[in-house]
Amino acid sequence: MMKHSTIAASAILALALTAPVSSARAAETVDFNTQIKPILEFNCVRCHGAPGGKEKPKGGLSLDSKADAFKGGEDGVVIVPGDPAQSPLYTSTVLPKSDDKFMPPKGDPLTKEQTELLKAWIQQGANWPEGVTLVARKAEAKDGGDDAATLAEIYAKILAAGNPASAAEMKAYKETIPGTQVTFGMAPIPAGTFEMGSPKSEPKRKPDEGPQHKVAISPFWMGECEVTWNEFELFMYPEPKKPGEAREAADAVTHPTRPYVEMSFGMGKDGFPAISMTQHAANTYCKWLSAKTGHFYRLPTEAEWEYACRAGTTTAYSFGNDVSKLGEYAWYSDNSDGKYQKVGQKKPNPWGLYDMHGNVAEWTLDQYVPDGYAKFAADGATDPWEKATKPYPHSVRGGSWQDDPDMLRSAARRGSDRSWKMQDPQLPKSIWYHTDAQFLGFRIIRPLKVPSPEELSKYWTSGVEKE
Repeated sequence: MMKHSTIAASAILALALTAPVSSARAAETVDFNTQIKPILEFNCVRCHGAPGGKEKPKGGLSLDSKADAFKGGEDGVVIVPGDPAQSPLYTSTVLPKSDDKFMPPKGDPLTKEQTELLKAWIQQGANWPEGVTLVARKAEAKDGGDDAATLAEIYAKILAAGNPASAAEMKAYKETIPGTQVTFGMAPIPAGTFEMGSPKSEPKRKPDEGPQHKVAISPFWMGECEVTWNEFELFMYPEPKKPGEAREAADAVTHPTRPYVEMSFGMGKDGFPAISMTQHAANTYCKWLSAKTGHFYRLPTEAEWEYACRAGTTTAYSFGNDVSKLGEYAWYSDNSDGKYQKVGQKKPNPWGLYDMHGNVAEWTLDQYVPDGYAKFAADGATDPWEKATKPYPHSVRGGSWQDDPDMLRSAARRGSDRSWKMQDPQLPKSIWYHTDAQFLGFRIIRPLKVPSPEELSKYWTSGVEKE
């Protein structure tokens, strides 16, 4: 039997049921596949699945198909097209939480935006495309942050693996991710100084590339290629532990929620760069990889990235200023055939790094500050890092398969944007994926000097991951 609600709560509910949909919602057509389907799959289908499933649908109501959803359950129909107030699929979500009929009964209640979407969808006729079926999905995995014990375990493993005693001993190497046959190459990047940014005379130069300033960089290794799906999906889809198999530090690192869409968007995975992850996902991959291998991996700073991209050159590109040669070194708008390409197919830069220009743009650690170079310009800086204080924007470098040549220059910069999650169907938006950034990937570095455990945490967790 339904619990009694207060008069105030009843009044609020009555207003919610009879109030018109907000003008913003009423003005736009609600799309079932991108706006309603995710709400039902993440919040409803687990209890109201297919009649032939392992568990009988609660209340005889199945929401996995159009026919079953519109048929209703033991208490009657739940969707009355054109009439949200008579549609329990919507009304149950705006009841007081103390009500026995409140939905969903477990987990977080729907947000106001989600209930407004349901209401608008029903009011607009509850269009459900033919042939579209629903499956139960788990809510977005939440990242618990850095656990001190896990960090200590990872740090101990890094110290045990050891680093060369000096930069002179740094060599190129191949790393095999333990337990797999997946490998990646790392190239040594020598210490040095360079002029960061572009001169005022450089064609297509933008204001955020100046003023040029001298920067000193400590030695590190950098991934010869962008991180591929072969590598990244080991992090996305970890193999379950076998009975009796020992736990390792990497098992304690939070893994991404399975994506709602196919994340290569049909462009290819074997040997292709991983794309569309958030900076948080790229950082957490570095943490996971460090735990797996015993080597400290992280994203490069903007300064490290540009230093490695230039590879000792001072020209617009690492091969010079002649744009006609760009196709020998990069995939970009003129030669990419409208998609990213396998890594390492073009010529490398002078330090053995492939695809630094084009293919996919690459995350860095830094907050993007358009006039940020000014504070380093007077006296120069050693290993500068613009630490993040907010989720957006972060700096992205290198240009992509979508871009024109000017965005592939060594000094070119861009900042990340909330719009890169515009079509993400999850509410709230994912902390792991940028559904609309199919041009975006990353590569890793390994500094010669291993920082303290406290510093490890700062490189992998900025503190502003959640929007």
